[in-house]
Amino acid sequence: MNWMKHLSLYFVISALVIVPGIYSLIRYGLKPSIEFTGGSRLTLVSVTSSPDTVLQSFKDYTPQLEISDDTSLSIKSKEISQENTQKIIDGLKKENPDIKLTDFETIGPSLGQETIKKTTNALTIASLLLLAYISFAFKQLKYGICAILAMFHDTAVLLGIFSLLGHFWGVEIDLLFVTAVLTILSFSVHDTIVVYDRIRELSHKIKNVDYVTLVNQAVTETMTRSLNNSLTIIFMLLAMFLMGGETTKYFSLALLIGTVTGTYSSTFTAAPLLILWDRFSKKK
Repeated sequence: MNWMKHLSLYFVISALVIVPGIYSLIRYGLKPSIEFTGGSRLTLVSVTSSPDTVLQSFKDYTPQLEISDDTSLSIKSKEISQENTQKIIDGLKKENPDIKLTDFETIGPSLGQETIKKTTNALTIASLLLLAYISFAFKQLKYGICAILAMFHDTAVLLGIFSLLGHFWGVEIDLLFVTAVLTILSFSVHDTIVVYDRIRELSHKIKNVDYVTLVNQAVTETMTRSLNNSLTIIFMLLAMFLMGGETTKYFSLALLIGTVTGTYSSTFTAAPLLILWDRFSKKK
């Protein structure tokens, strides 16, 4: 099958997903959790009052309800001392005699800024190392640059979707999300390298064929392997998202989105970018 005759279509599909996400990132940004903004998170158990009543007690600290079940609540708020938290809980004991604080953490704004800085540095270092390694391994700069562009494609899709989720459904990004992004970067590049390696092998075996035919044959030969590998991961992540706990729900969703886009980009973004590079080089 001639996969590479639809180059324009693949870039249009990518644009239809990325452009709304980029617009959302520019206008709304991402909704960070307290790991990035600073604040306090606490868990109360043996709660008999309504969640609204409990939140009203913390109104001076702009509380938000994170998780709620029959008798327990998880709340995040502006930074609050444990002493003041205990005073509020003592006031709630009139209606909730058995109420207890089981979990409490406070993250200062400076620590949140440090987390953002470290996250940015980690993404930058990972991108530069991957660019250098792929370019060295394939002995051509174009392989490294096209692989990194495909990786940024996957990152843009993931960030854009979570920006939209944050704006419309209040989904926050936390350190687990950062872990998911870094994991997806490695998966995306890994799948791309498989395709690129096949292109390199075929270039030594087959002579007197145009570059598009060479890339198309490499994509065809690696398509089944890529799909089989990705589907096993997708099924597992889908089960985690549907059946897993609240704390890992959006972590597994981020991995799921990244796996799908990584599988797509390795074939329909990274390989077409090589063809465009080749055409541009010949014209130049």
